[in-house]
Amino acid sequence: MKEIIPAEIIEKKIYLIREQKVMLDSDLALLYGVETFNLNKAVKRNIDRFPEDFMFQLTKEETDSLIFQSGISKRSDRVGRRHLAFAFTEQGVAMLSSVLRSKRAVDVNIEIMRSFVRLRIVLSPHKELTKKIDSMEKKYDAQFRAVFDAIRQLIAAPAKNAKKIIGFGKEE
Repeated sequence: MKEIIPAEIIEKKIYLIREQKVMLDSDLALLYGVETFNLNKAVKRNIDRFPEDFMFQLTKEETDSLIFQSGISKRSDRVGRRHLAFAFTEQGVAMLSSVLRSKRAVDVNIEIMRSFVRLRIVLSPHKELTKKIDSMEKKYDAQFRAVFDAIRQLIAAPAKNAKKIIGFGKEE
């Protein structure tokens, strides 16, 4: 089956908020080809399908942090959203396919689920490595603490500080 939306586009719309991988209502609405208002209206009509571990509303601080960190459009007083965004976990996104019944929604959901799985696979080795480092640190005394801390920073650095290079660069 041909991808309806490139995986790279979907993966860029997955954020880590409250230690959970989520997608925002506005991004999902864009992918599904509906207005954010209509997506949220469909969710509210079926709110019993979206417990807190499937969907939650962002706080103002979380919204400001997203604006600062990822360049999400800033809300103005006259234009844009009147309410804080909703974040959908992987399970919440899966539940959306039962609420939005169009063929496009089903196809987009399949691609989103595949993106969540790919992201989980990419992040999995780092978790296992972190566990191994923790167990090794318990075996050795404090003189190696600096080494273990440096290794942890190296593991975490690509996930947190990865930046795309724009333009042309010299090959080394």
